[in-house]
Amino acid sequence: MERQNVVNSGGRWYVEYKLPLGEAAATFNLEKSVCSHGFFMTAPNHWDPLSKTFQRPLHLFHSHQPLTTVQIAQPPEADHLLLRVFHSGGVDLSPAHEQSLTEQVRRMLRLSDAEEKKVRAFQDVYGEAKSSGFGRVFRSPTLFEDMVKCILVCNCQWSRTLSMAKALCELQLELQITNFAPKTPAGKESSKRKIKSRNLGKRCGEEDVKSTCEADGTLKVDESNSEKTELPFHGAMGNFPSPEELAGLDVDFLGKRCNLGYRASRILGLAQSVVEGRINLKKLEQDCGGEASLSNYMKINEQLGEMNGFGPFTRANVLMCLGFYHVVPSDSETLRHLNQVHGKKSTIKNIQQDIEMIYGKYAPYQFLVYWSEIWSFYEERFGKLSELPNTHYKLITAANMRFKNDKAFKRLKKEQ
Repeated sequence: MERQNVVNSGGRWYVEYKLPLGEAAATFNLEKSVCSHGFFMTAPNHWDPLSKTFQRPLHLFHSHQPLTTVQIAQPPEADHLLLRVFHSGGVDLSPAHEQSLTEQVRRMLRLSDAEEKKVRAFQDVYGEAKSSGFGRVFRSPTLFEDMVKCILVCNCQWSRTLSMAKALCELQLELQITNFAPKTPAGKESSKRKIKSRNLGKRCGEEDVKSTCEADGTLKVDESNSEKTELPFHGAMGNFPSPEELAGLDVDFLGKRCNLGYRASRILGLAQSVVEGRINLKKLEQDCGGEASLSNYMKINEQLGEMNGFGPFTRANVLMCLGFYHVVPSDSETLRHLNQVHGKKSTIKNIQQDIEMIYGKYAPYQFLVYWSEIWSFYEERFGKLSELPNTHYKLITAANMRFKNDKAFKRLKKEQ
């Protein structure tokens, strides 16, 4: 990553970097790479349909600074990406922070040499992907965020998944501003600290906190008994919480604050396992070794199976995020797709047989073919998803997949 310019825009400083695409320059398209999986719609990710830029906050390793926000753009016909980095700790990033930033951006966009080889091999196997530019599936900057979001997609409508992810990011902002972290069920002392209001000022702890979000996206917080803090970010939302930020929370508080239901204990258990060293996510990811072999898959699948809350569907999604594409996660959406697109009256008992019959010939890229079909179906139904206003993300539900005369579908098409 090469530093380019230091820019002052309306009083906000940012640093511009060039991130070379290398061999991926021939196949990479930012819009298609970001807008390729529902995770791009989940907080704190933000895709701008007009400028074709992607923006989100990132945790920089070994950094105690509140927030670093990166905006990613792809100049026309360029062999690099342009990163604009807003850093609350000052203009300059240390070399360690630059490396952390680079690693997270490359992970989200699957810009490793191993992923590039998979893209090319998949497009050779499935010609339609080459013509459409499909091959990369967006993921989070960290494996922990991927794992939590794989929990959030289970057993609920997409609109609730979006809501839970947003609530977790709002909670992270509250924790950053106030160091508010209830660890025990609320009693007399903690009852004052319960967060009930949707107003940010009322959510931020016992003290009277007044907050305003400036037009340029800077939250200015004026707390009694504290100095003013400025946090640059997109809208009144924080980052996705880290394991360290979640591990000390009370499970009931977390569940109620973010409307997680039974997922709260699973997410909290995962965070605590990471913090306490019982689960080493870095080693888990390194075990892939860039090679999506069956032996690696079996090893990691077994490790994930030992974790509370990681059943077959969740594990398959996590392993897809890790670069294993030979397993199609099967749920009610898979049943719907096989029925509507392939005319299969599949059931939970025989769905794997139907999946093998349809996608087996594309091994080891069965998931990518399946997901290419799913994504094409969504875009046929709702229009180009990269051009969809984020207020319409919640309309992508199973109910709206069925009939083209439903009210939500008509309203969406009218507004596009």
